[in-house]
Amino acid sequence: MTQEPKVSLRGLYKIFGARDREVLTHVKEGMSKDDLLAEHGHVLGLQDINVDMQAGEITVVMGLSGSGKSTLIRHLNRLIEPTAGEIIIDGEDVMQLSETGLRGIRQGKMSMVFQKFALLPHRTVVQNTAMPLAVRGVPEAEQDTEARKWLDRVGLSGFENHFPAQLSGGMQQRVGIARALTANTDIMLMDEAFSALDPLIRTDMQNLLLELQDELHKTIVFITHDLDEALKLADHLVILKDGAVVQQGEPQGILMNPCDPYIEDFVSDINRARVLRVKSVMEPLKGTKFAGDVDIGDNLESLIARSGGDTTLDYRVMDGDTPVGELHMRELVKALVPRLSSTQDAEGA
Repeated sequence: MTQEPKVSLRGLYKIFGARDREVLTHVKEGMSKDDLLAEHGHVLGLQDINVDMQAGEITVVMGLSGSGKSTLIRHLNRLIEPTAGEIIIDGEDVMQLSETGLRGIRQGKMSMVFQKFALLPHRTVVQNTAMPLAVRGVPEAEQDTEARKWLDRVGLSGFENHFPAQLSGGMQQRVGIARALTANTDIMLMDEAFSALDPLIRTDMQNLLLELQDELHKTIVFITHDLDEALKLADHLVILKDGAVVQQGEPQGILMNPCDPYIEDFVSDINRARVLRVKSVMEPLKGTKFAGDVDIGDNLESLIARSGGDTTLDYRVMDGDTPVGELHMRELVKALVPRLSSTQDAEGA
């Protein structure tokens, strides 16, 4: 039996402007974002979004500035009201909720981590972390215990009584993550959560998120404009352009089979050896002689190093203790060459 998605977006549209429902007809008839603005003075934010987000997975929504990714995430808790469409969470249409019901969703089912940290400067680290429980009226002793537990998990034990201004940017973002974890919600919304951080700190935060996710299995919706970050974090990747979904699916599949020139250009400069995994280039198990075993989750860069660049070698692919396929180094080398985009083909003609 197919598992029901944790979150489903169905036919979701957002048009910014006073006559949004009136001009929706033009969008559905094919009017572009530029023409809508020029002819009607309205801005197309989202166009016919249909996305399923599975429980326990990280869904990454990415795109360039203005693509609609932050607009999309703010629809999940109705910080932005859609022009049309459905937002289904655990089988319940969020659009049909009363004000009380919506408040319950925001407090009990979703937590949010912001790019700009959103910490209260006059409250200590532990007080900021405990805020979701304070809003629910949880006793102070329980608030403090839970907040300290999660601060310890994100590496901030000993900083509980500091104020945000006394912390670095990376430390402040750890407080934001601890606050979201203290809320103990099924769903975490992360809007460009690491974009304001220095590269090394950003990598540390990505690793921390993946480490916590391995244990907690939250349903995470992560917004980014960085493809390397998206490929590292995503179980399911959704790529937006001008408010519409261009391609979505398993990240390795998108990298190997881009469906649109826009996606081809997006992935053309990626270090494929570092991003692609053995599972993306392996074949069914047929042979009996191998140079050794490799894990299905290893990246191709590690295989190149292990083989010394010898393209004649074959490896048996393992998933734990189970043989699941084989990998030929000559096929690995082919996978490292990106497909030329339509734009590049035209320039070379």
